[in-house]
Amino acid sequence: MTSLAPTAPLRFGALEIATPVVLAPMAGITNAAYRALCLEQARAQGSDGLYVCEMITSRGLVEGDQHTRDMLVFDESETVRSVQLYGTDPVYVGKAAQILCEEYAVAHIDLNFGCPVPKVTRKGGGGVLPWKRKLLGQILEHAVKAAEPYGVPVTMKTRKGIDEDHLTYLDAGRIAVDAGVAAIALHGRTVAQAYSGTADWDAIAALKQAVGGAIPVLGNGDIWEAADALRMVAETGVDGVVIGRGCLGRPWLFRDLALAFADPAGWADAAVRPNLGEVADMMRRHAELLCEHLGEERGCKEFRKHVTWYLKGFGAGGEMRRTLGLVRTLADLDRLLADLDRSEPFPASELGAPRGRQGAPRDKVVCPEGWLDDTDGTGLDIAEDTVSGG
Repeated sequence: MTSLAPTAPLRFGALEIATPVVLAPMAGITNAAYRALCLEQARAQGSDGLYVCEMITSRGLVEGDQHTRDMLVFDESETVRSVQLYGTDPVYVGKAAQILCEEYAVAHIDLNFGCPVPKVTRKGGGGVLPWKRKLLGQILEHAVKAAEPYGVPVTMKTRKGIDEDHLTYLDAGRIAVDAGVAAIALHGRTVAQAYSGTADWDAIAALKQAVGGAIPVLGNGDIWEAADALRMVAETGVDGVVIGRGCLGRPWLFRDLALAFADPAGWADAAVRPNLGEVADMMRRHAELLCEHLGEERGCKEFRKHVTWYLKGFGAGGEMRRTLGLVRTLADLDRLLADLDRSEPFPASELGAPRGRQGAPRDKVVCPEGWLDDTDGTGLDIAEDTVSGG
């Protein structure tokens, strides 16, 4: 265990990340505009981090699915291109990894073994796939072998297991090391939990201890403030953290994280606590970036989902929120933002509060028939999804 955050860079193979922070891919959220916005915040503090594109399906990419290709867009500010890849067939995953390296010049590939969405798990993918240990190893080996000639590190993200009776994370760590994976990230929840309850940081610590120093281990789950990131590192010994729902409506969290990891003892005095005017400016910048990438009509439509997250805890009334949630042009957005009370301070009640979806645990995880009967099979008779985005 360590009492302070690490000061050494996070290294995935030849890739070096000065601040050990990774933005988790989130469907419909971490497009090029949002990644650029978060990166701007870190760079304002003279830092970086790693910002991962939305999940791409390997079969969709290999077969030339246009929706999948359209998602592989990067902002010019993204000097390090990072993509999360999903797949259940080792051959498809290997071919997709090669395409990402050759055609899209990615610098990092992350493999998804943590998605809890039923449409993914019912096909043997996401968080239920590591139950098939042989299949997991084959997928990792194909991806690593395909990316190796390009010097691109492959990492993986997973969960504790399917449920408390079917845990997989310790086996997954061992298999990752054996396959040549550059790092493993663990979300401290099971698939059955989805996003409910609390993350099990003890499991993250156990994985770190089991893997030892063979590869970096990153922790994910219940990091709502930069202080939580420092606490996770202190309590679990992880090499870095993965940020998901904690940054919804709060891209400045990456500036706080940069501050905290650079000065774990004294960062709090400079922590970002924006008033409503500063939040409004952030909202405007986010919408602007979306419009640059998607066009004004679609960009404003995509922006609407973020309004509630940005204004959470502030006194903006229901009518203002409703109207902002229907905005069609940047000019309309400007007029509405001008009516906000710019001097309203950041709501203290929101510090450390959970954000985003939570929901309830599931009584049963949807898996392919007979999936739990065999831990060492391949399950390759299950059709792989072609739909990217999670």
